[in-house]
Amino acid sequence: MKTLFSFGFIFFSVVCFAQKISLHEKNLIPHQVSMSFQNLNGEKVLRVEKDTTIKAVDEPTFVKIKDINFKNGEIEVKVFSRLLKSAPAFARGFIGLAFRIDDNNTKYESIYIRPTNGRADDQIRRNHSIQYYSYPDFKFDKLRQISPEKYEAYSDMGLNEWITIRITVDGNKAKLFLNDSKQPSLIVNDLKMGENATGGIGLWVEIGTEGFFKDLKITHK
Repeated sequence: MKTLFSFGFIFFSVVCFAQKISLHEKNLIPHQVSMSFQNLNGEKVLRVEKDTTIKAVDEPTFVKIKDINFKNGEIEVKVFSRLLKSAPAFARGFIGLAFRIDDNNTKYESIYIRPTNGRADDQIRRNHSIQYYSYPDFKFDKLRQISPEKYEAYSDMGLNEWITIRITVDGNKAKLFLNDSKQPSLIVNDLKMGENATGGIGLWVEIGTEGFFKDLKITHK
């Protein structure tokens, strides 16, 4: 029994290992965003804002983590979203993660949140609190047209508060967990890039968002 347990422990250690990623300038590559470090509530964190020259939405506007090749496992990060003074009326505090990013930033998967929708009085807006999309062929508007409600969901959230985003990925399936929830807020059973896609990880923001990130952890499986 002791030998069997030891073997099982060793096997698990080989196939599943966690990395705590330090968010410092040498480890980050901004792509179509500006990044800086700012004290927020007494803590130094990464600040990210979309390049104003990028007019299209659901674009590769993220800070990419250097030297990461992710296929399956878990990504966890804490995010904090504010609306910029220049934010358009349709801004929602968009913030989230991109994963399996190819080398040229031309293909990736993403799940993000719209914090203003989480506590809106309009139920339809609430139903659009969380979004999955796949760049470049399956942005939110196309997915909403061809498969209404399938790639969006509701969860309680708001602006100006730290929210833990945790995404688990296994083959062509992904699940999003928020804060300490044991149940996923969104399940995607058909990631558009397929089960064999691999690539980088990015800290993603959209128009009108002043986004902050900290405590990034990646577990490879």
